[in-house]
Amino acid sequence: MQVEIHPSWEKVLQSEFSSPYFHDLIAFVKEDYKNSRCFPPGSQIFNAFDRCPFEQVKVVLLGQDPYHGPGQAHGLCFSVPEGIPHPPSLQNIFKELEGDLGLAVPQSGNLEAWAKQGVFLLNATLTVRAHQAASHQKKGWEQFTDEVIKKLSQQGQGLVFMLWGGFAKQKIKLIDTDKHLVLSSGHPSHLSANRGYWFGNKHFSQCNAYLKDQGKTPIQWG
Repeated sequence: MQVEIHPSWEKVLQSEFSSPYFHDLIAFVKEDYKNSRCFPPGSQIFNAFDRCPFEQVKVVLLGQDPYHGPGQAHGLCFSVPEGIPHPPSLQNIFKELEGDLGLAVPQSGNLEAWAKQGVFLLNATLTVRAHQAASHQKKGWEQFTDEVIKKLSQQGQGLVFMLWGGFAKQKIKLIDTDKHLVLSSGHPSHLSANRGYWFGNKHFSQCNAYLKDQGKTPIQWG
């Protein structure tokens, strides 16, 4: 199975791309993209990988599903393209950045600048049918992205894993916590944030302090 993806990831994940489950997954995705409106655009399904080469990953931020509204998803978790209004979770991420680091809320919700600095913006499921949340879950994407997390844990050193919400927290079993920092909290969705499980987690400042301790350049979050 030939997948168009940054060469650094192709080398690491070749065994996944050639496995039967991945063949079945790609067949499903191609069929659903042909018959239904799906997001993100096909050329952006692996955008998180293309924007952040394997060797450059410093932070892993895990989402669950792409946005399923028109024009929102572009292959980076929590991110939206230029000119698209900030979804509720992204609004709360920016509010926490303001409270934690004093950064003004940006006009753009495009997080590509984070990716270019080594923040790997990974959704557990990389595709979705329009207006149908979770419609591409349990088709094989989770098996694939679990392997991605394992590879990063095994081959990386001193990474920061940000696990927000119950779904993401389950991924801690894939991570070697002796060699990486795991930051977990409630999800930035309105439901979780308004119950007091999100605001004040100070993950962004904690992340940068750890990266400095590791001799790495901190992330410019704003």
